[in-house]
Amino acid sequence: MTERSKQLFEEAKRYLPGGVNSPVRAFGSIEDIPRFIKKADGAYLWDEDGNRYIDYVGSWGPMLLGHNHPEILKSVAEACARGLSFGAATEIEVEAARMVCEMVPSVEMVRMVSSGTEAVMSAVRAARGYTRREKIVKFEGCYHGHSDAMLAKAGSGVLTQGIPDSAGVPAGCTQDTLLAAYNDLDGVKAHFAREGERIAAVIVEPVAANMGVVLPKHGFLEGLRSLCTQYGALLIFDEVITGFRLRMGGAQELFGVTPDLTTFGKIIGAGMPVGAYGGKRCVMETVAPLGSVYQAGTLSGNPVAMAAGVCMLRLIRQNPGLYAMLDQNGDYFFTALAEIIRKAGLHYQVNHIGSLGCLFFTQEKPTDSRSAKTSDTKAYGAYCRYMLRHGVYLAPAQFEAMFLSAAHTKELLDRTLEVAEGYFA
Repeated sequence: MTERSKQLFEEAKRYLPGGVNSPVRAFGSIEDIPRFIKKADGAYLWDEDGNRYIDYVGSWGPMLLGHNHPEILKSVAEACARGLSFGAATEIEVEAARMVCEMVPSVEMVRMVSSGTEAVMSAVRAARGYTRREKIVKFEGCYHGHSDAMLAKAGSGVLTQGIPDSAGVPAGCTQDTLLAAYNDLDGVKAHFAREGERIAAVIVEPVAANMGVVLPKHGFLEGLRSLCTQYGALLIFDEVITGFRLRMGGAQELFGVTPDLTTFGKIIGAGMPVGAYGGKRCVMETVAPLGSVYQAGTLSGNPVAMAAGVCMLRLIRQNPGLYAMLDQNGDYFFTALAEIIRKAGLHYQVNHIGSLGCLFFTQEKPTDSRSAKTSDTKAYGAYCRYMLRHGVYLAPAQFEAMFLSAAHTKELLDRTLEVAEGYFA
């Protein structure tokens, strides 16, 4: 039953564009009604009609420890009691910054912001300011937020809706954005051969998680590192999704490739509105007030968000077996899902790494945006609607990831697999 969600959606459409505050939430790509969520706990969500779901969205990734972790809630309540926002320096933001720098070795200095979009926008500006160059190389299907220059062939909701670019973005805003195919190192080499002295940075999702989940081929990230070093450009890892999820030190720790700058998202605020960018001290010292690269924000380092983040990072650091457990559960779940599909005589593809994965309704294993887009989105929509009706909450869009958390027990994973088996039987 979804009557209350239907009523709320009709009312929301009177006041919000499309009835939502972020496009994918409209459930348009799966031809369904958005579920209006009332509460969450552990691995579960409840909607306004009282339906309970096993949640594999996790607020789009940051709920690594599950929803409503009691220690994080306590830290937030204590911070709220002291005041919601000061617009001034606080001790807790220093502690948060120190922890990020300690946990991610490539980050020598960090600047807190309020979103992943802001983090990317600011990191790109810092790269341009440091190198005194204009061009940026990005990859088709990689989503780096909705700032103008990054909406050239973006992924995530843009890819889901089939919008190649965005209205309202002047051509001049993307004229210095050079596009390449993900996993195509030769394409990047060609850009450097033509424009090497003008390229400020290459920005990449080390695991592309906004065109579904697409893993880097062996040597791809290493090749980007080598090219940037050769030509004096900076390598920016967008770890808004992979940071602190795949490893304590992010995807860069997992793959052993060191970027010059890294962007983070709301996982460093335990799901609250937070972002950050950081990297080499020499680059970060170009940021105001030390340098001439200007960036500011009243809510940057918000004390409530910082308290949540410090608690989250402390819990991660205190649990040395966390990532081994998440890897084990991810391998078990996604391998079992692929086996269910194989036994059904189908050839759909399951891509995964650790606790991050995606089921593609395509015959070809996706390795870039072009191959990801061959997925049958209508088939995904039917699958997603079935899973919702049977208590499993998946991303309402083919080109988004599934996120497992520490709260997903083997019992919940098995229950989810039983539902999936019922669909494919």
